[in-house]
Amino acid sequence: MKKILLAGLTGLLAVTAAPAQMLINGAGATFPYPIYSKWFNEYTKVDGSVRFNYQSIGSGGGQKQILSETVDFGASDGPMSDDSLAKAPGKLLHIPTVAGADVVSYNLPGSPKLRFDGPTVAAIFLGKIRKWSDPAIASQNPGVTLPDQDILVVHRSDGSGTTYIFTDYLSSVSPEWKSKVGKGTSVNWPVGLGGKGNEGVSGQVKQSPGAIGYIELAYAKQNKLPYADIKNSSGNYIAASIDSVTAALATAEIPDDFRFSMVNPPGADAYPIAGTTWLLVYARQKDAAKGRKLVEFLKWAYQEGEKMAASLDYAPLPANVQARVLQRIGEIKY
Repeated sequence: MKKILLAGLTGLLAVTAAPAQMLINGAGATFPYPIYSKWFNEYTKVDGSVRFNYQSIGSGGGQKQILSETVDFGASDGPMSDDSLAKAPGKLLHIPTVAGADVVSYNLPGSPKLRFDGPTVAAIFLGKIRKWSDPAIASQNPGVTLPDQDILVVHRSDGSGTTYIFTDYLSSVSPEWKSKVGKGTSVNWPVGLGGKGNEGVSGQVKQSPGAIGYIELAYAKQNKLPYADIKNSSGNYIAASIDSVTAALATAEIPDDFRFSMVNPPGADAYPIAGTTWLLVYARQKDAAKGRKLVEFLKWAYQEGEKMAASLDYAPLPANVQARVLQRIGEIKY
């Protein structure tokens, strides 16, 4: 009996003495949520003393929360403006992670493969093209039977980096869009129905006949939604893929602060609606213990996590860019 009691007491002490996991909180972009979820899960196998709690609330929310310091890191697919950075209580770094594609997805009978050029996409989201049978769509899709059906535009209702990439692209191909709507994580949409997050837009398109919306490539594949080939600046209709996003990324001019755009790039094989996504991290961490763990995770993400990107339809950053980012991560103080 004494041995049993002693063993029980020893076990209780062992449980009591087990160290609690450190919780690192983040919030922001839905665009990279699939790859970030995988990274956070895999990293617990590397360091069991830390756990990540990431809220996929949209890039606008991620920017707001890191500015108010209610999270340990933010995430955004749109770079923060100079004005926003000036409001930060400390120097904020943009840490690019992976690149991905915004795709134009739709719900039509038979799920035909469609092609669009930029002006047509802009006209649809401006509300100027209202029917699927419109000549501007039909002329680019010979042999496809298009219904005489109203187009239901679906867009994001929350602050969104996916929206930033999409409206950045539309501003580059349509002077009317640029002057009337412009680019940003939130814009005043001329027409359409809002959905929260990539999840919300995917759901609205999937359940609404005649719908069209823009979502990150991984969400289209997960939801088995068709998406259009888009005409690039070289005049070629290009499908969104790891290779075509990598081709777009290869042309990007990446400044020292890592804030850059890669929409509508040159290159015969480049997909035109592509962008990178960033983690937003303070250069000087207030909590030394959390700061050290966050830096360790970021280094792991570049050395090991990038290898997982392709399996989830993201393009890893080129090796030379990874080296530059790792150097920047090494400058974070804690």
